[in-house]
Amino acid sequence: MDTKQDVLHVLRCVAEGCKTPEEALLELKMAPYEDVGCAKIDHHRSVRQGAAEVIYGAGKNPNQISQIVGAMGRKGGRNILITRLSPEKAAAIDPAIPLEYREIPQLAIAFPCERPLRGKVVVATAGTSDASVAEEAACTAEVLGSRVVRMFDVGVAGLHRLLSNLDAFMDARCVVAVAGMEGALASVMGGLVDCPVIAVPTSVGYGANFGGLSALLSMLNSCASGSSVVNIDNGFGAGYLANMINQMEGIDE
Repeated sequence: MDTKQDVLHVLRCVAEGCKTPEEALLELKMAPYEDVGCAKIDHHRSVRQGAAEVIYGAGKNPNQISQIVGAMGRKGGRNILITRLSPEKAAAIDPAIPLEYREIPQLAIAFPCERPLRGKVVVATAGTSDASVAEEAACTAEVLGSRVVRMFDVGVAGLHRLLSNLDAFMDARCVVAVAGMEGALASVMGGLVDCPVIAVPTSVGYGANFGGLSALLSMLNSCASGSSVVNIDNGFGAGYLANMINQMEGIDE
């Protein structure tokens, strides 16, 4: 029982007399999660949050990932996102599982299928070195159903690059600003657009950057209103939140 539609189907069956309330209760009680040994898969995640459980690939071996993805696929799961997945692990996943691998963000989409994309999320980076984190954000938002526009290498070291492309940001429902070094891009974006800005500090930078801490603190101390900050290198978290904002903006369409 993976979607709200599945739950509604059970409830309609009770209303129409096709199922007894006791039978429906049993189905709902059995549906929330599945224990596959190495993990307890939350099949109700999409019912509660609108998106299926995402698999964090780091720390899991290919066999564990295959078990989890396989179980989700058997329940009808599609476009299952696996983050932080190395090329070696991706190659070792059960070949019976359809897998689309993205090398730059090191993530995979299991049981991929097309879905309509809504709204507009812009993912911008200060520099090319931030692209892996930005792609994690962009791919996450796309898999979850958002239309994404990428605007890379528009940082403050050459601000004219950003200003000459402002049209791309003006109709966005959310902007993800990805930057290392001093993380100034997020503040600049926060002062230019009328939508929420999600700031993503990256670990890109020289020694005093302290592995992204400098960018994180700069973004937290931004004077631009309407900006929020996720953790260092957390492209997935930014993409997930951007999709939620984007989908809520379009709820009345």
